[in-house]
Amino acid sequence: MMLKRAFAPIAVLSLALAADAAAQSVVPDTTPAIGPAKPDLFNRIIANQKKGEAALDVYERIERVETRKNSGDTSTPMIRITRVIPSGTGFFRVPVGDDGKPKDSAAYRADLEVLARSLTLLVEDSASQRDALEKYAKKKKDRNDLIDATHNAFLFTFLASEPRGERTLSKYKMEPNPAFKPNSRFTSIFPKVRGFVWVDEASGELARVEGDVAEDVFVGLFLGKIYKGSHFMQERYEYLPGLWLASFSQYDFDGRKLFSSFSVHERTFYSNYRYIGPPKEALAAIRQELGNAELDKPRGNHTDP
Repeated sequence: MMLKRAFAPIAVLSLALAADAAAQSVVPDTTPAIGPAKPDLFNRIIANQKKGEAALDVYERIERVETRKNSGDTSTPMIRITRVIPSGTGFFRVPVGDDGKPKDSAAYRADLEVLARSLTLLVEDSASQRDALEKYAKKKKDRNDLIDATHNAFLFTFLASEPRGERTLSKYKMEPNPAFKPNSRFTSIFPKVRGFVWVDEASGELARVEGDVAEDVFVGLFLGKIYKGSHFMQERYEYLPGLWLASFSQYDFDGRKLFSSFSVHERTFYSNYRYIGPPKEALAAIRQELGNAELDKPRGNHTDP
């Protein structure tokens, strides 16, 4: 989770850094800067990224996560497919089958009933949910603080234009800004990351980001380490007019914690985005779904007395 928390802002908001890097670079003249500087474009990208982030609190989705023990593992990956529903205090995951439908109807219904109870407490402003709301608000603040810290973490250099379907993407090289000073264990990773980003300039959207850890990174008061060569990437597409969301992400991390090694080799496919709304609307949708499931239950034969 720490790895994803540290790399997610790069994957989601990396282009937001470019405006500041172009306008306020304090590195020597010999250091490459973003070219050409397009602050208006990057202001649009910032706004669009925030729009996409906010959408995750009102859109449910299907996630297919494929996990392997190591990058060279050719065996069948462990696969976990879930319906991910925003819950007002995070996300509620319900296991589903390959077709996105329940494998076990009873277990599926039980999960939805748990979610409905949680949403009910939230909508009714129950005191029992205040801690969860505060923790979720803190997670958002921590994420925003981390994003703010990235404003001067990277420099971007335009490389080329590349086609993707009917669109044309602008490819930029992403390198650490030597003037950036990390102020937390998460931001300490940024100076050791290099990669590339692809932008759809017509829409002002980040379409793809890919990066590598160029040096070993110590984490957790030097009790752990992320090894050089660890890799991450994310792709984003337009799911609805004006709304771009992640379609795929991949994390390949190797390292050690204390005296044992660890590996995170995970591919996630995102699909079936569907608006479900904030907690009050989501609760109504879940209750309706539960009601429809009740009507669909097979009924035994009844004889009038």
